[in-house]
Amino acid sequence: MKRVGLLAQWRRGAGFTQETLAERLGIDRSTVHRWEAGKATPQPWQIPSLGNALGRSPTELEALFAGRLDNRRPEAETDNHAEASPDELRIMYLDLERRYERVPSSSLLAEAGQHFARLDQLARRSRGGPQQRDILALQAETGTLMGKLVWDASQRRDHGGARKYYSQAAAIARRLQDPALESHALLRSSYVDLYGTKDASTGLALAEAAARRAAPVNPVLAGLALLHAGEAHAMLGDRAECERSIGLAQNQLAHFGAGSATGLVSPEQVGRLTGSCYLELGQLRRAQDDLESVARSLGRRQKSRTIVLGNLALALIRQRQVDGALEVLDQAVDELEHTRGGGGMNLVFAAARELKPWRREVQVLELHDRLLSLLAAP
Repeated sequence: MKRVGLLAQWRRGAGFTQETLAERLGIDRSTVHRWEAGKATPQPWQIPSLGNALGRSPTELEALFAGRLDNRRPEAETDNHAEASPDELRIMYLDLERRYERVPSSSLLAEAGQHFARLDQLARRSRGGPQQRDILALQAETGTLMGKLVWDASQRRDHGGARKYYSQAAAIARRLQDPALESHALLRSSYVDLYGTKDASTGLALAEAAARRAAPVNPVLAGLALLHAGEAHAMLGDRAECERSIGLAQNQLAHFGAGSATGLVSPEQVGRLTGSCYLELGQLRRAQDDLESVARSLGRRQKSRTIVLGNLALALIRQRQVDGALEVLDQAVDELEHTRGGGGMNLVFAAARELKPWRREVQVLELHDRLLSLLAAP
């Protein structure tokens, strides 16, 4: 069956009109019409949300839009995954988290979306008890991961899609009365405001709420939330409150040890956030020192490293150290060619815009060529 028939059939089977499906996804009705007519294809970060709405796996949708799917649903694959134990499902989730830092988020979306849908199915079938709790907890963690992937794959533009997953994860956490899971979802949601919409006040409120929720059960997560609260204060120009939040976070992390954070916090991450705070506050030399130290210690091909390099380039440009900034930006583009991290991408382009006074220099022109090639790459 052609896409125009099968996609419309799935939509009607899920109880949607084109208008109500578009409203569910936060897009125009004409976009749904173009998908069904074969005139357009969803962006990678839209596939998981569309799959959740239609009750179809991301794998099915990708096959449909690639013209590889007929009207039969691959039940055998779904059933095999549904039979996986909670321990096996957690291993799959941890593998996705491990790969997140080093590969383009768009390459993980279908797999993670299918994993999330599988957990949702298992949670609905479960009859309670410890196993259901384990499945729901993993669903909350996977929902937070989905929010990260959707936002990153969209180059930090799909704020609504990311927030939907974070809200769902937080709701599951509240149902479980698990403040650590809820705190993590709240903190991730604060990133959308801090680094996406640039609403520092809302981001600050969310980061502080995350710190309060985490403090009694996961002090290290609370410390991470306080670091982001410090960055929010810096964005608002409040140096005293920024330094107070950083001090509280550092004391807490030093007391409990960042090693207990199960990967949430590392010394490099602390330096990355304090460097970003000082950059916002205009303390450029201090920011440069922190960011250079972190850049040296982080391994290659990590999304977090491109964020560090982007901020370091900004610190250097604002001190008119253009040659150093260009060297750093070249390293960042090398990383982005492999990871395509949305945060690093945005910062590198922001730094390139600040090179406007030197736009006629050969090295700057060469950098712009590399950035154009980066945008054109699939």
